[in-house]
Amino acid sequence: MSTQTLDSPAASARARSAGRGALLALITRLHFYIGLFVGPFILVAAVTGTLFVLTPQIENHLYADQLRTASRGAAQPLARQVEAAQARIGPGPRLFAVRPAPGEGDTTRVMYTQPGLGDSESRALFVDPVTLEIKGDMIVYGTSGTLPFRTALDYLHRNLMLGELGRNYSELAASWLWLAALGGLVLWFARRGRDNAANTARSPRLRARRWHGLLGLWLAVGLLFLSATGLTWSNWAGARVDQLRAQLGWITPSASMKLPGSAGTAPAAAGEHAHHHGGMHEHGAMPAAGASVAGGFDRVLEGARLGGIDSNQLEIRPPRAADQAWMVREVDRSWPTQVDTVAIDPVSFAITSRADFDTFPLIAKLIRWGVDMHMGILFGWPNQLLMAAIGLALTAMVILGYRMWWLRRPAAGASPQTLTQAWRDLSWPARMAAAGVAVALGWCLPAMGASLLVFVAVDVLRWRLRRPAASRN
Repeated sequence: MSTQTLDSPAASARARSAGRGALLALITRLHFYIGLFVGPFILVAAVTGTLFVLTPQIENHLYADQLRTASRGAAQPLARQVEAAQARIGPGPRLFAVRPAPGEGDTTRVMYTQPGLGDSESRALFVDPVTLEIKGDMIVYGTSGTLPFRTALDYLHRNLMLGELGRNYSELAASWLWLAALGGLVLWFARRGRDNAANTARSPRLRARRWHGLLGLWLAVGLLFLSATGLTWSNWAGARVDQLRAQLGWITPSASMKLPGSAGTAPAAAGEHAHHHGGMHEHGAMPAAGASVAGGFDRVLEGARLGGIDSNQLEIRPPRAADQAWMVREVDRSWPTQVDTVAIDPVSFAITSRADFDTFPLIAKLIRWGVDMHMGILFGWPNQLLMAAIGLALTAMVILGYRMWWLRRPAAGASPQTLTQAWRDLSWPARMAAAGVAVALGWCLPAMGASLLVFVAVDVLRWRLRRPAASRN
C-alpha cells in the first residue's frame, strides 16, 4: 500500500509529462504542415502585400500628369467640371460620382460606370478645375481610388488575378497564419534554452531555426493582426464574420438614401471593405449625366459643408432613382479618420440622414481602423513602413522555414512521425478536445476546414503505410 502511494506522484508526473509531450508533438507536426503546404500562399500574400503598401508614392509619381495641374486660380463650379467630362466621354457611360479636387493644384475626378468594368471599378476622367482641361482618362478602383498600377498589385495580393476563384488563396493564407503564429510561439517557449550557442553556431539548421523563431516571436502580434483583418474581407470566413457582427449588433451605421416618405431603406455605401468588394456596383439605375444632375453638384456640396462635412477628400453621388437622395461621403481614411456620410434631398438640399464616425460603436471604429492599418493608410508613411517591415520579416520567416525543412528533410525510406500518430498518442479527453476544436475552426474558417481535411487524408495514408504489416492486420 505504501509503495503504491509513493509511486502515485511519480506516475502522475510521468503521465503529465507524456501528455505534454504528445500535445507538443501534435503542435509540431501541425506547424510543419502549415509551413510546408500553406507556406507558399503565405509567402505570396506577404510579398504582394508589401509591394502594395510601399507603392502609393510610386503611383503618385507615375500618374502625376493626371493627378496634378499647374493651373492656379479660382476653381470653376463643379457643374461645369462635370459638363466638361460629359462632353469628352459622350452619352454612353453613366455618371457615378464626383470627387472634387482636394486642394490647389489637384484635379477633380468625374467617375462613370460602363459595361465591362469589374467590381468596385469605375472610369474616371481627371479634370483641371481651373481650365476644365481633361488631364486623364483611366480606370480607378475602390474607395481608395486606386489607379491602374496599384490596382494590379491589389488584385495580385487579393486573388492572384484569377477572379473569385483566386480569392481562396488569400483566405487560405489568412486562415492558417494566426494558428501558425500561435503554434510557433508554443514551440519557441518549449524549446527555449535547449540549443547552446556553440551548437547553433556550427549548425546551419539550428541557425535558421533560431532566426525563424526570433522573427516569429517579434512578429506575433503583427501576424495575428494581419490574419484577423484579412479574414474580415475574405469570402467564406468573411461571411461568418458578418453573421457574427449582425448577431452582436456590431454593424457599421450607414445613412439611408431613401427620401422621407418613400418605402424601405438603402445603405449609403459599402462597409469597411468597399475597397475589396463590389461597393460600386449598386448603380444599375444610375441616371444619365444630364444638365439637371450636373447642376446639382454645387448645391449638394454647399449643403454638405453646412451640415459639417469638412474633409477635403469627398465623394458626391447623384441619386440612383427618383425616390433617393444625393450622397456625400468623406473618404479620408488617414488619421484622424474622416468617413462621415450624409444624404441630401435633391429638391430642398437639406440633410435627410447621416452617419457620423464619432457616433459609431467602438467595435465598428476598431474594424475601420484595423482595415485601414492593414492597407497601410491609417497613419501615412509610418503605417506603410510598419506593414512593409512585417511583410518582409514574414517573407524571411517562410524562407527560413523551408531552409530548415530542406536541411533536415527525411532520407528516402525514413518514417517521420505523422500528425495521426501524434493525435493517437494523446489521452482520450485530449483527443476529443482536439477534434472538437478542429470541427469548430473548420466551420468558422471554411478554407482552413477544407485544407485540414486534405492534410488529414494525406497524413492518415502516410501513417497507415509506415505502420508495420502486423499492426495493420
